[in-house]
Amino acid sequence: MSTTLPAPPQDRMSHRQVLEALSGLLLGLFVAVLSSTVVSNALPRILTDLHGGESAYTWVVTAALLSITAATPLWGKLSDLVSKKLLVQAAMVIYVLASALAGLSQSIGMLIFCRVLQGIGAGGVIALGQICLAAMVPPRERGRYSGYFGAVFALATIGGPLIGGVIVDTSWLGWRWCFYVGVPFALVAILVLQRTLKLPEATARKPKIDYLGATLVTASVCLLMIWISLAGKNYDWVSWQTAVMVIGGLALAGLFVLVEKRAAEPLIPLDLFRHRTVTLAAVASAFVGVGMYGTTTFLGQYFQLAKEKTPTQAGLLTLPMILGLAVSSTVAGKLITKYGKWKGFLVAGTVLLAVGLGLMGTARADTAYGLLALYMLLAGTGLGLTSQNLVLAVQNTVPRNELGAASSTVTFFRTMGGAMGVSALGALLGHKVASYTAENFAKAGIPASGAGGDGIPDLKKLPAQVVPLVTDAFGHGVGTVFLIAAPFAVVGFLLVLFIREVPLRTSNEERPAAPAGAGAGAKAAELVND
Repeated sequence: MSTTLPAPPQDRMSHRQVLEALSGLLLGLFVAVLSSTVVSNALPRILTDLHGGESAYTWVVTAALLSITAATPLWGKLSDLVSKKLLVQAAMVIYVLASALAGLSQSIGMLIFCRVLQGIGAGGVIALGQICLAAMVPPRERGRYSGYFGAVFALATIGGPLIGGVIVDTSWLGWRWCFYVGVPFALVAILVLQRTLKLPEATARKPKIDYLGATLVTASVCLLMIWISLAGKNYDWVSWQTAVMVIGGLALAGLFVLVEKRAAEPLIPLDLFRHRTVTLAAVASAFVGVGMYGTTTFLGQYFQLAKEKTPTQAGLLTLPMILGLAVSSTVAGKLITKYGKWKGFLVAGTVLLAVGLGLMGTARADTAYGLLALYMLLAGTGLGLTSQNLVLAVQNTVPRNELGAASSTVTFFRTMGGAMGVSALGALLGHKVASYTAENFAKAGIPASGAGGDGIPDLKKLPAQVVPLVTDAFGHGVGTVFLIAAPFAVVGFLLVLFIREVPLRTSNEERPAAPAGAGAGAKAAELVND
């Protein structure tokens, strides 16, 4: 008896065809990441002009992360139902409009609102890029292209602070151009996508949007973030306000789970969590997100307010972390494609991230830059080895018709962890800076009023004898924030250890094979254990 092997698919895209199709997606990813990084070094100047404090600094960042968190599962679910190409173009249009409005902001409130809209568009671009890649390329070959995504992510992270710094330092441009600069790139990306992106689309059917689920999860995360931001300053950590917000946030989360169980098209299909890999990777992504967004958010503040650097210089000084991310992501992608093994990169990445953050926790205003560069390189390498490969592990686990929901679920947890982490770390930073500043002023015998208020300080306007006291407080405060972030990466490492490595599939239609001789019960159990 002869066995006929299945013929290889005749419509398999060549490497060149995939790159052509990805060109618009990669450009869109560059723009989406740029929307966050271009303001990182400009924020101290922006908030000085708009009279915002440390809490406003945090909320300008977390507003975008929060809307990405809420919107990502919606984009993912829609991608399983309607045209992915149309969706990614719609996300780019939302981004363009939001960016134009953000550049016109006249107050902190308006800027934060526009950042929410930017996050909705950027979240769609980021999530749909991975989803479109998964639709075109089987898991075994996906590593090399995920490396390109990581490299573009790194390029935008490198270019963003530099572009933003140059814009802010150029008097005839000003910080508002930090929001306008991405618009032409976005328009080009829309046109490129129209010409190059051709995907096998799912059977069109009228989508049922889980608006209630989206509202509940957003309300839950937002309420907990407000509690974290205000506790210890506007009210005590142990207080009736804390009780109301924490209980309310958890209750809303519980309602979200109940709604998802009954929804016709749930925002996050709970059946996905039958897969152990999905559960562990999603939770690990949340902890990695704390390190990812925490470092990129507060590094610019460290170099400008502790090291007295300009926004442009601050962007240049973060290059070691970004280069580590770019190189590790690209190299790991090629090695994964060659050998089909991915878990070792996740383990090594979470270890390096934890070590890098722990060492960055020793940073002070007078720490030598050579040491800081080494610490940032370790943290960046860790991020490059983990962020894209957690998505790859999940995509290798689920069937093709769940790729969108599964991919966006991992991104959802990563941005949710990042949003809540930045909110918590920002609140901690504000508290620590105020405490260290008060201590420094007391030791120097200077009245507390000499600090210049509770907002982001303009070091150029402070008295000469006050500047070193303030820079010391910011250096110590940011170092404390990095030290607190390190244990989150350790938890991510422990979670990754329990993910079972499954060989990468060579086709999107394959399912991981059950153990030899396994019956139906074993195959069902495999859904839980893979």
